Amino acid sequence: MIFWRNIANLAARRVDDAQCDQCPPGLPGEDPAFSTAVTALGAKLARADGRADRDEFAAFTEVFHPDPAAERNIERLYELARQTTLGFEGYARRLAKRYRNCPRLLEDVLDGLFHIAQADGVVTREELAYLERVADLFGLGSLTFQRMRATHLGAAPGDPYVALDVAHDADDAAVKTAWRRALSEAHPDRALARGLPAEFVEVANAKASAINAAYEAITRQRRALSAAVAG
Repeated sequence: MIFWRNIANLAARRVDDAQCDQCPPGLPGEDPAFSTAVTALGAKLARADGRADRDEFAAFTEVFHPDPAAERNIERLYELARQTTLGFEGYARRLAKRYRNCPRLLEDVLDGLFHIAQADGVVTREELAYLERVADLFGLGSLTFQRMRATHLGAAPGDPYVALDVAHDADDAAVKTAWRRALSEAHPDRALARGLPAEFVEVANAKASAINAAYEAITRQRRALSAAVAG
């Protein structure tokens, strides 16, 4: 099963999305507008840092598996699109409008773009700005972007709360609930159960590790604070 079908099935398993009568019928992978927009966004991201090498295309094909029958055309489109970042906002708006009632699907696309950005081992300031703009155009919001950035790249020093999407003044029980919820959503077993490709299982593993690290950091901070107050 190719990736297009996997993320379509993921969206379909969510009640709110499955009952949506405004999303395009059928599977995203069978929607030319979807595959064109995703290919262009991945290609233009590769140009965001001022260069576009084959590592990014390899990462693209790892996550967004082209249909074998369309692979040659997808690569041709990718090569054309990565010549410049110009026009990426239009593709993002088009995708957001077409799948505006499928936010989890849009998050999956952004997850894939983060994977492409990390292909060469360094995520530049320009690439982060590109990803943040795409998230904004997708309507995901600043907090969602910061959470996704934290799970892919690690939370900012001293601010592990972002990865758990919980307030700094939340009590211990609320923090633990947020940790469990985040871990449940990102658990690798869920990715396997959804039939996502191995590369997305790796993304899920990284997310789970980041979420656990964030919870451990919060626990250590609070223990240290309690000890200081008691002392």
